[in-house]
Amino acid sequence: MSALGCCDARGGNGRSHSSRGKAMLLALGKGLPEQVLPQDKVVETYLQDTICDDPATRAKLERLCKTTTVRTRYTVMSKELLDEHPELKTEGAPTLTPRLDICNAAVLELGATAARAALGEWGRPAADITHLVYISSSELRLPGGDLFLATRLGLHPNTVRTSLLFLGCSGGAAALRTAKDIAENNPGSRVLVIAAETTVLGFRPPSHDRPYDLVGAALFGDGASAAIIGAGPIAAEESPFLELQFSTQEFLPGTDKVIDGKITEEGINFKLGRDLPEKIESRIEGFCRTLMDRVGIKEFNDVFWAVHPGGPAILNRLEVCLELQPEKLKISRKALMNYGNVSSNTVFYVLEYLRDELKKGMIREEWGLVLAFGPGITFEGMLVRGVN
Repeated sequence: MSALGCCDARGGNGRSHSSRGKAMLLALGKGLPEQVLPQDKVVETYLQDTICDDPATRAKLERLCKTTTVRTRYTVMSKELLDEHPELKTEGAPTLTPRLDICNAAVLELGATAARAALGEWGRPAADITHLVYISSSELRLPGGDLFLATRLGLHPNTVRTSLLFLGCSGGAAALRTAKDIAENNPGSRVLVIAAETTVLGFRPPSHDRPYDLVGAALFGDGASAAIIGAGPIAAEESPFLELQFSTQEFLPGTDKVIDGKITEEGINFKLGRDLPEKIESRIEGFCRTLMDRVGIKEFNDVFWAVHPGGPAILNRLEVCLELQPEKLKISRKALMNYGNVSSNTVFYVLEYLRDELKKGMIREEWGLVLAFGPGITFEGMLVRGVN
């Protein structure tokens, strides 16, 4: 791994900055709901909450809970919340308004917790944040959560805000790309990224007409994450661990229905095509080479990997298709195991594990790839470099 230092150059504020123009990841934080959902309790909890006693549904959910490889998730939904809003477990009930009320409050609470954790790790005051990038597929209102979070966190009123909404699982990587562009084009800026998600919009009783609902019950979780991005880190005050070298995005024509979600009076209805892993596999090699070619790397095992774990099938396909050594996707599988798929957040949980391994010297490769896949089908990718 490269031993990138903070090469001193005097900034306009008189403090020492790195002379490098590339954006760097300076701090991370996360926020999780209080309710922990062990995977071995999911079947009983979900079927009791939705008053379902269908043996076939139970058998399918038991099978899904095992195949997801998830062990623990965190959730906003609770028995107390369902007792307060029994309409949420009633098939066909118009529940969009109460769902949004719950979601809008939850993403603020979770997002603020994650942001405060990142700001605490960063060690500088919130007033030094110049830009806010907010990402969520779980809220819908005007003004949006970006404004309320800026107010709650005490950001300066002239903080420039950008919202990225309903990008699904590729949202976290998209937010990283956006923050990188902002940091590199606004010298001295510090970008706070906040991702906040909850599954309340999609929670509903099982139905044979909506088989994917059970996949959601077995796989998805709630939570928030935050990151602080900036170019030219201040040597005495900031501790970057990842340089964001090059980013790209690509969609696969004709695949817009593979990941399909629609807002209705009952919340959000998701449909996920069984061919999603196959579609990703069809393009992943060429997409990754676009990133690796920037630094002349040919072998996929010569980089480290931080992949959003949409599910075990996607990770398995990548491992086989690219002939990756098993340890290459270890941190992605670990994030999936400990949090489930938390949509836009999960890539940040993977990056947290990556940071731990970089600090411990467990990663020998200098360069790495950050990947996520979302509706479109949209590929988000970034070439990164570890920082000592």
